[in-house]
Amino acid sequence: IVVLDFGSQYAQLIVRRAREQHVYSVLLPHDTPEEEVMALSPMGFILSGGPASVYEAGAPQLPPYVLKSGLPVLGICYGMQVLALSLGGKVLSSARREYGLAELYINDLDCPLWEGMPFSLPVWMSHGDVIAELPPGFQPLASTANSPVAAMGDPSRRVYGVQFHPEVVHTPHGKDIVHNFLY
Repeated sequence: IVVLDFGSQYAQLIVRRAREQHVYSVLLPHDTPEEEVMALSPMGFILSGGPASVYEAGAPQLPPYVLKSGLPVLGICYGMQVLALSLGGKVLSSARREYGLAELYINDLDCPLWEGMPFSLPVWMSHGDVIAELPPGFQPLASTANSPVAAMGDPSRRVYGVQFHPEVVHTPHGKDIVHNFLY
């Protein structure tokens, strides 16, 4: 798994969580050239969070090869937002920022990302932007009181995004969510 770093303070932790699931992973900057990334023969991508807002001038963008590859993708926080924007969705500044613990309500327990999860679970949030419009073909997979789209996905393409941080211990089922994505 290639973890593309968009500036997250938790990027190394994402790599660790994948390795704890017995999946080799590598952390690379988001602007690593396609040839270098694809030479690793990745089986999927995880897009880290980051401090930028996707709609700001000069914000890091999703490399086109990620989607072109057809491989599974999991976007985390900023990674979800850059994924949504790249696929034709809309991201806006939230009227209310969301930091710390939040209760996540899962819309569809049949989604592979939620296998073995309860209907609701505590998650760690750290964001000021929201998905205002889903990309075509995507469905909302979970919400919080402040984020109507706290997770999104197109399971047929194996492309998912979560607004929260599954890699931190403050998200008790986070390891399970990472496992479900990887396997």
